[in-house]
Amino acid sequence: MKERTLRRRCKRELQALDVQPPLQVDALCRTLGERRGRPIHLVPYSLPVPGPFGVWIATGASDYIVYQRETTKSHQDHIILHEVGHILAGHDGDDGDDDLWALMMPDIDPQMIRRALRRTSYDQEHEREAELVATIILEWASVVNQVAPPQPSDLSVRRVQTALGDRQGWL
Repeated sequence: MKERTLRRRCKRELQALDVQPPLQVDALCRTLGERRGRPIHLVPYSLPVPGPFGVWIATGASDYIVYQRETTKSHQDHIILHEVGHILAGHDGDDGDDDLWALMMPDIDPQMIRRALRRTSYDQEHEREAELVATIILEWASVVNQVAPPQPSDLSVRRVQTALGDRQGWL
């Protein structure tokens, strides 16, 4: 997919999710999962190093983003957003076995992680696309989180601001 097309698609998706500053990656994932009708479970895990820092595993009913536990919060957010990039770009996730996942959760079987990490379905283009989506989101957040006024706690005030077009972000 061309970069311009991917940027437009990402912007449309994020506008539809109504992501507002400050960026909260877990909230973005929760909203994306609700919109897709497939919850996204974020799973911190001590992944082997060297190796990938994260993996997206799609099952029949849910998506799992497994990310490196042994790193900083900002790096974890980047890893998660990279995997979200695969979802937003329309890539195929590693198909996990629903019954196996049901038995393994909340303790993930390291064999399952190793199997997922060995997948070869993502080529370099897929990885560039996923990284671009993560970069787009983080670029937006780094600017808007600094300039956007804090969200009012009163829901009616937020509605008025939205109705008047007084919003920052994906526009």
